[in-house]
Amino acid sequence: MSIPSILLPVFVQVALIFALGFWMIFARDSRLNGGVDAGRADLAGESFKNQFEIPVLFFALIPLAILTHKADYLFIFMEWIFVLSRLAHAAIHTTTNRQPARGVSWFVGVLTLLLMWLIFAIRILFPPTLSPL
Repeated sequence: MSIPSILLPVFVQVALIFALGFWMIFARDSRLNGGVDAGRADLAGESFKNQFEIPVLFFALIPLAILTHKADYLFIFMEWIFVLSRLAHAAIHTTTNRQPARGVSWFVGVLTLLLMWLIFAIRILFPPTLSPL
C-alpha cells in the first residue's frame, strides 16, 4: 500500500481537529460579543476536546501499521470508516447534539478502531507461516 493512501484518512482527521479548534475559538470569541449562545460555544469546545480521546488510539496505530507493513486495503477501508464516523460524530455534536445518532456514530468509530487494533495485533503476534513442501 502506498504511504499517501494510508495517510490520507489521517490528514482528514487532522483537518477535522483543526477545523473544530478554529470553530471553538470563533464561537467563544463570538459568545463574548453576543453573537453565539453559550451552549453552541460549549459544544464546539467539547467536540474539540473529544478529538483527543479515542482518536489518540487511531494516531498511535497508523505509524505502527506503516512501520510493520501491515496496512492493506482492509486497513485503509477501516481507516475511512473510523474517520467518517468521527466526522459524523463532530457534525452531530456541534449541531443537533442528538444523543442516539451521536452515540451510534461514536460506537461505529470505536468498534472499527477496536477491530483495527485486533487485526493488527493478530497479524503481528500470529504471522502466517510457510509450510514445508
